Amino acid sequence: MAESKGPAGPIPRRRVWVARALVGGLVAIGAVAAVAVQLGPASAQQPGPSNSTTAEPGSSALTIALRADLDAYLRTQGPTEHVSAAGLSVSLPDRRSTIDVSAGTMRFGASPPVLASSLWQIGSNTKAFTSVLLLQLEAEHRLSIDDTVQKWLPQYPQWSDITIKRLLNMTSGIPTYEEQPAFLTDYAADPRRYFSDERLVSYAMPAAPTTGYSYSNTGYILAEMVIEKATRDSYEHQLYSRIIQPLGLHNLYYSPHLYPAWVTAREPAGYFFVDQPPPPFADLVGRDVSRYTLSYARGAGGILATTHDMTVWERALYGGRLLPASQQAELMSLVSETTGQPIREASPSDPAGFGLGVQQVFNSTLGMIWTYEGGTFGFRTLHMYVPNSGVIIAVGLNSQSTQDRIGALVASAYGTLLSHGAIHATPVPSAGSPRTVAVAASWTGRWAG
Repeated sequence: MAESKGPAGPIPRRRVWVARALVGGLVAIGAVAAVAVQLGPASAQQPGPSNSTTAEPGSSALTIALRADLDAYLRTQGPTEHVSAAGLSVSLPDRRSTIDVSAGTMRFGASPPVLASSLWQIGSNTKAFTSVLLLQLEAEHRLSIDDTVQKWLPQYPQWSDITIKRLLNMTSGIPTYEEQPAFLTDYAADPRRYFSDERLVSYAMPAAPTTGYSYSNTGYILAEMVIEKATRDSYEHQLYSRIIQPLGLHNLYYSPHLYPAWVTAREPAGYFFVDQPPPPFADLVGRDVSRYTLSYARGAGGILATTHDMTVWERALYGGRLLPASQQAELMSLVSETTGQPIREASPSDPAGFGLGVQQVFNSTLGMIWTYEGGTFGFRTLHMYVPNSGVIIAVGLNSQSTQDRIGALVASAYGTLLSHGAIHATPVPSAGSPRTVAVAASWTGRWAG
């Protein structure tokens, strides 16, 4: 692929991120484990209006309460997680507009306030977009997700029998490139350099694949390459023409390298704030890394969006608006994140499953939820869809931090929605017996899996 100028970004599961950052000394970049709430192109579009309710004077009591949730998080967790900015959007099943709130400042120190129109690097929430593109191509009979790497990318014979589906559901066993010392050294030496997809894959070579479930951003770079091979077109153009423009996502952007200034002007600073980073990254701690390249992420995690547009996308994704029924079923087919074997759904005994760029978690309070935390070197974003209530919540924070309680923020917002009657508790089966959801705004969150 020819080198081009534009943006992207990924990160593995939060539990894995923390363990590797503290124990293995390796920085992970991409998607993060699902939250489990517990009781006790160059053609990028110019900015467009958001169909949303913002926390302005005269806002409803619910909007004010949700903004208070963000304010409380910044007070209690801001110093620990080095967060100055937070954004949150709620999509309720019975209304077309979202409730969008924001709190904090665009950077530490005197700066403009964060707005509902601010943009966040959504990290591995990007992966579902890549999966949908491939499934759309399958529906058009241009490829099959059971095709092998050998068919589309014969230049990688060591992975010849791995299918596209295994690239997407994290059972390929291909090493993840961003953990490799050579990548860490190269990125730290010049954080504005361009990384082509071929170069990223080269960091994972010549390793042979392992077995079972193993989170790998390399699989999604290979998936991006398959899209471009099958369409004879750029990933960026396919993304805009098939998803971004048809859904009217006027505040969601993708570029495979550096974003233009008119996009980054709406983006808060993004801080790398990880304990005991690998030596090449020591100088990045506490720094604003938001304007550096996202070419290290690409189709594994390179999208920027408002939290509002995140909820619009997730509503279309889970609502089946993007795929025929058979491909929708493939998207949501799961493997256990414990065993790597197929499972029908997450359960108390096997609580986390991974689909094709989506994650399902069983929670004893909420039942089955679809959720994903994505991250780049300077941001964390999380969405949660709760089928029992129909609500979708999206949250953005402007740091990548070893300490991470974004799950607690989502839990607090969910409790606020319940306490204001915006959604209603419903019985949820737990460990074989029905249980009524009772939610308090003081819930805490933790990462499952």
